[in-house]
Amino acid sequence: MKQLLAFLFLIVSGAAKAQTTDSAWMVNNYTKTEVYIPMRDGVKLFTTVYAPNDASEKHPVLITRTPYSCAPYGAKNWKAYWNSYQKAYFKEGYIIVTQDVRGRWMSEGTFMDVRPFNPNKTGKETDEASDTYDAIDWLVKNVPNNNGNVGVFGISYPGFYSTMAAASAHPALKAVSPQAPVTNWFIGDDFHHNGALFQMDGFSFYSSFGKPRPQPTTEGPTEFEYYTHDNYKFYLETGAVKNLTKLMGDSIAFWKDLMMHPNYDGFWKARDARNATKNLQPAMLWVGGLFDAEDCWGAWNAYKAAEQNNPGKAFNKIVDGPWYHGQWASNDGTHLGNVSFGSNTSAYYQQNIEIPFFNYFLKGKGDVNQIAEANIFISGANEWKTFAQWPPAGKEDKTMYLQTNGKLDWAKPSAAKGFSEYISDPAHPVPYTEDVHFNRTRNYMTDDQRFAGRRPDVLSFQTDVLSEDLTVTGNVVADLMTSISTTDADFVVKVIDVFPDDLTYTNVDIYAEQDPACAYPMAGYQMLVRGEIFRGRYRKSYENPSAFTPNKTEEVKFELPPIAHTFKKGHRLMVQIQSSWFPLVDRNPQQFIDIYHCDDKDFIKSDIKVYHSAQYASKIILPVLK
Repeated sequence: MKQLLAFLFLIVSGAAKAQTTDSAWMVNNYTKTEVYIPMRDGVKLFTTVYAPNDASEKHPVLITRTPYSCAPYGAKNWKAYWNSYQKAYFKEGYIIVTQDVRGRWMSEGTFMDVRPFNPNKTGKETDEASDTYDAIDWLVKNVPNNNGNVGVFGISYPGFYSTMAAASAHPALKAVSPQAPVTNWFIGDDFHHNGALFQMDGFSFYSSFGKPRPQPTTEGPTEFEYYTHDNYKFYLETGAVKNLTKLMGDSIAFWKDLMMHPNYDGFWKARDARNATKNLQPAMLWVGGLFDAEDCWGAWNAYKAAEQNNPGKAFNKIVDGPWYHGQWASNDGTHLGNVSFGSNTSAYYQQNIEIPFFNYFLKGKGDVNQIAEANIFISGANEWKTFAQWPPAGKEDKTMYLQTNGKLDWAKPSAAKGFSEYISDPAHPVPYTEDVHFNRTRNYMTDDQRFAGRRPDVLSFQTDVLSEDLTVTGNVVADLMTSISTTDADFVVKVIDVFPDDLTYTNVDIYAEQDPACAYPMAGYQMLVRGEIFRGRYRKSYENPSAFTPNKTEEVKFELPPIAHTFKKGHRLMVQIQSSWFPLVDRNPQQFIDIYHCDDKDFIKSDIKVYHSAQYASKIILPVLK
């Protein structure tokens, strides 16, 4: 025990010494200034600039534009970059810039969520691309000793602003990295997935972030006061979405927009960041997380749009690792929840991809030959792979069919009749994770699904034990033949890696290292590899929803976000199907009515049948890497 304590002391004291050394070095070798940069319409945006004191050479500029604040404010108050991998950019002599976007925190002007890109601006018209252009133009003309090369990066909402920056076409902008970029808030990012409202994220975010900010301020908005920290209890007792709207109040503008635009109309289409991916001039590095609970969709699809809209572009690459939202920028990329990745994947990305990317394009240092078209971490196998295209040329779409008795197999069912069924009861929705908690977890993306399979309203289908490794790289397609007793329903499809019952697995939990009795039982673990929901009314069109005819067999077919995973020999592949994922997603009343304005009394049970017969063969289509 004494040896352990001594070892821990050395680690802690060593880390403290490194932090002190790095922070002292930065403060002694850099100067922080705060400036207001004028936009073309006269609005001024608050900007912090960390510039190296070294005047012996010219330095590149690296910008993050954010709605989340330039804090800490004050020229003598420094952001703790020394605790982050971004300290490497200071060591490389970058000019580090952060800007409060229009209408947020200390910037002037009026904020608009996911402000639409306007490719035909004239005169003093603005959008986020023009604001970035004007910021870059001011910086290269006014910050001493810059080398005229500018990069932009950011994660999540700042990823959206990075996409907009790429569309600015400023000649000094040489490299952009949108990371988990907000791209489409109806189809797949943050607040909707396939038209289903991710109420827990939406309500918790906008009840604070969405509060009006009439004047520039350094003070953040207050958060909503929940009467319980059991979120399943809170959302179930609150009831219909319109009751959340009452709690939100009248001042949250974008929540009102959400409620007014339940379908994929012009409002949402104008806010699709893919509109800004044409004629991109800078080198592009798109970054995403395979287990990102917020913006898993954006990186893949914005990259794809940029590929299609810029044929022959020299540098438009994608990186996707086994990460939660922003984990690639953290110090620890070794695991998520109970699942280990075998190495520090975040450090690998930082040292081998991101920093070399900016160094090459902004400093002319090193090379980028090691950055392939697609740089993908294959979970399960726990290894990085590079591909000349994404999805890989070597993948083959192969169909697995749902079978009688919970089987999943390559062979199409031959029985004339066959179905599995469950009762979907909105009064008892299926939880998205097993534990009781307050904030939405990030670990649910790899959570054990055994708890769900024990419910009568969750269908489970699994293969026999795999005789060889099965690697899946790309979008999984769920193609269900179903009938429901009502006029609407949701469908959640989960792709799961079932670990062997006799598995010996080194758990990543520190408590398990100290006391093996605390280890999570990983033998038989049912690892969520990908889960996605689809609101059934949109099975024919996101723009024009349609009711189900009760008890009529219909096809519900949709695409899950890409996966990159090896189901190892000795494991099984499982598919689970259910009709609620609560309180992550709002409940469907299971009637074809206005979900955002319906009453608690409108929620009814539905008998859901999923068919697996010769005529009506439900299936999943797997992009198998050959």
